[in-house]
Amino acid sequence: MGADLVTKLFDCIEDLIYQKIIELLGEFFSYMNSMGSDLFGLPWVNQIVTLFSLLGWALFVVGIIVALFDFAIESQNGRGDPKALAMNIIKGFMAASLFTVVPVKLYGLAVAMQSSMSADMTGLVSPEGSGTLLDACLGAVGDMMFGPLLNILIIIMFGYSVIKVFFASLKRGGILLIQIAVGSMYMFSIPRGYTDGFVMWVKQVIATCLTAFLQSTMLVCGLILFKDYWLLGLGVMLAAVEIPRIAGLFGLETAARPNINGVVNTAQSAVHLATMVKTVAK
Repeated sequence: MGADLVTKLFDCIEDLIYQKIIELLGEFFSYMNSMGSDLFGLPWVNQIVTLFSLLGWALFVVGIIVALFDFAIESQNGRGDPKALAMNIIKGFMAASLFTVVPVKLYGLAVAMQSSMSADMTGLVSPEGSGTLLDACLGAVGDMMFGPLLNILIIIMFGYSVIKVFFASLKRGGILLIQIAVGSMYMFSIPRGYTDGFVMWVKQVIATCLTAFLQSTMLVCGLILFKDYWLLGLGVMLAAVEIPRIAGLFGLETAARPNINGVVNTAQSAVHLATMVKTVAK
């Protein structure tokens, strides 16, 4: 009776310590993500964002002028579409107004959701051991076949997952700032009807915010599972590392990719400008 009581007491202490460790790691990654969100609260960062906002507006105005010249040239050939021109200008105005605001708000929402969900998930740690027969069999086979080697491999995979998510969270705020800077360059092409590059940029911003939410959440989920289902927990933690690649397979690529359509559109703009200059010269 006394031995059972002591065993249960130590199990409760072990579960409490493990829960506190998970809670600490969850708060740590929430803090790392919130650092990226707090970056945009610094005055000098706001000045940088304002600079690129003004650059975006300037490129938007230049894009309108070029679009009007394009419309004039197309109208001479009977192919001008004033409705499309008006819609493109409206789209450009909305994009220029929101491309520095929406990414920051969306990233802050993703970080707040991740922090709240991680805090709620840490309360789901079972207060008593709930290992299954399968885990017992896996543990026995692992002890017989690998022994310390299996433990070393588990530690390596565990550390790999945590370190990868840590560095990804550390640089995400800077990545978002770079994406805002790059987004200003697309304000020139939107009034002219070339929106492929801007749509790709929007997908990259969404992928950054989605990754900020999912990576830390999946890592905390894997840590919770690791105590009683270590194999499944490792799988979930390793899956957290692959979230950017999986998002890229569905069109939400976080890395910058060359845009062939943008190159073609730029070449067409150069041809139109050359034609316009020749027409004016005559």
